[in-house]
Amino acid sequence: MEGIISFHHDLMFLLIFIVFFVLYMIFAILHNFSNIPADRPLDTSSHNTLLEIFWTVVPSIILLFVAVPSFALLYSIDELVNPSLTLKVIGHQWYWTYEYSDYSMEYGNLNVESYMVSEEDLIPGQYRLLETTYRVVLPINVHVRTLITSADVLHSWAVPSLGLKLDACPGRLNQAALFIKREGVYYGQCSEICGVNHGFMPIVIQAVPMADFNAWFDLNTQLGSYVNRLCGVNLACAN
Repeated sequence: MEGIISFHHDLMFLLIFIVFFVLYMIFAILHNFSNIPADRPLDTSSHNTLLEIFWTVVPSIILLFVAVPSFALLYSIDELVNPSLTLKVIGHQWYWTYEYSDYSMEYGNLNVESYMVSEEDLIPGQYRLLETTYRVVLPINVHVRTLITSADVLHSWAVPSLGLKLDACPGRLNQAALFIKREGVYYGQCSEICGVNHGFMPIVIQAVPMADFNAWFDLNTQLGSYVNRLCGVNLACAN
């Protein structure tokens, strides 16, 4: 996301310069041609070959100048560094399922479901239509591989502040790289029209230090093992 923001700022500087230059040329032409008498015929038989070459070559060079950092940014977004953690995201109508599958546990993978918190259940400080029953806990300064799919229709897992937006397609796994630099809470929503409750599929990511993540995971491991021994259900049912 830092690369996207930086590229946007650089591009906007160039676009503002081009816009003001074009506006100046338009007003200059209007001013100069407004002084020509109405009964004087205009000579349109000649062409300025040099000018036509100039206004063809210069925009092409500008587009090439923009394309180089753009392609570099696209390739860096698709690049996947050897991940230390894998998060599997499954879209449903109308909630998300998250699975931490890198760890071998006696009761299976850590699998949880995340629903939107209804308005009457919100507590002070929580955001309407954005808070969820389960926050995705991820460590900071760790390369995370995100596998995204769907169990029914098309969804889209999008967290704008992290530069993430990837379609969840039934029967297909899409992959995205994630590297969070700062602790905090990051909000997102489903960005693909998936049905009547499309607007009620929020996403909340809680980024914590690695030590806190390990402690959280150990706690969930113990809870899952206890619930499994107690009543024979998995962690997703317990949550």
